[in-house]
Amino acid sequence: MKLVKLNVMLVAVILMASCNSKKEEVQETPTLKSVFKDDFYIGAAINIDQIEAKNAQEDSIIVKEFNSVTAENIMKSMFVQPEKGKYDFSLTDKFVAYGEKHDMFIHGHTLIWHSQLAPWMEKIKDSSEMKAFMQDHINTVVTKYKGRIDSWDVVNEALNDDGTLRESVFLKTLGEGYLTDAFKLAEKADPNVDLYYNDYNMCLPAKRDGAIRLVKKIKENGGKVDGIGMQGHWKLTTPTLEEIEKSILAYSALGVKVAITELDITVLKNPWEVQGADVNQSFEGSAEMNPYPESLPDSIQDQLAKRYESIFKLFLKHKDKISRVTFWGFHDGQSWLNDWPIKGRTNYPLLFDDKLQPKKAYFGLIEIKEAK
Repeated sequence: MKLVKLNVMLVAVILMASCNSKKEEVQETPTLKSVFKDDFYIGAAINIDQIEAKNAQEDSIIVKEFNSVTAENIMKSMFVQPEKGKYDFSLTDKFVAYGEKHDMFIHGHTLIWHSQLAPWMEKIKDSSEMKAFMQDHINTVVTKYKGRIDSWDVVNEALNDDGTLRESVFLKTLGEGYLTDAFKLAEKADPNVDLYYNDYNMCLPAKRDGAIRLVKKIKENGGKVDGIGMQGHWKLTTPTLEEIEKSILAYSALGVKVAITELDITVLKNPWEVQGADVNQSFEGSAEMNPYPESLPDSIQDQLAKRYESIFKLFLKHKDKISRVTFWGFHDGQSWLNDWPIKGRTNYPLLFDDKLQPKKAYFGLIEIKEAK
């Protein structure tokens, strides 16, 4: 009997050791957030279904891979204040709670933007009415989440590609002083939150110069700018690594953090060499403009993986300047690029495919860190 008991105990010990070993293996499986944990936050923009965790597999991947979240749409003014003076925080509350639940860096997007405004906002013509709107909107939203949101895009896409100020409803009613006012209002509402200016095509020399002038002027006029968000709506070959690097260095030289925001890499042609991310642009579709309706050829998968690897190697080179890298979505099926600037196309710009499987580009990013 003693021998039997000893054998049973021995088997139990072996089984426990085996289970512990398997647990360690699971824990040590590299993820995006684990391999870049000492470099910068790795984020994803999430939609309302993901905020509400409607798909368990999606939710599992988001929690496992990312340590920062941005709301893709629901914090934009048309959703937060659909009617004058009537705020709806039901969705934003869920978003902030989601980030807190999973101990994530929470980024607010966005306070002042010329697009996705509620209809009543677009009709404002009077400067005093616009000023009152800005004061009330920024103060109400930022104060509500004071100490819970880690950083805000205070102003989004205020520049044209030539570096001049966009003729938005804000510029028309208030003049360029609205930029400084927005940052001052946000700082007053939450002095400790990081405040960003965010825009696309920030690697174009003219726009880069315009962004530098913009930030300098805001600072000179007493506004607090903590960082610049460089939207990474890029292509397989452009912008060049040299222009991306020049931009990171130029923005960092302003004494601000640099965040790579809205990162995705289109594998499709754009009509008339459209650049950037102006959501108002739309063009007719054609078979030529939708060459991969079913799947992405291996040769293009390879190009996408190499592009991501080279970009992230550059990010790592300047990790002391970069605060966060955020993908605009996390899988191809949810990407806005399937509909922009031509509706109904099939694009493949992210690290996970539409079946939620990691792509070659994903493993390439894991490997560039493991190789170090």
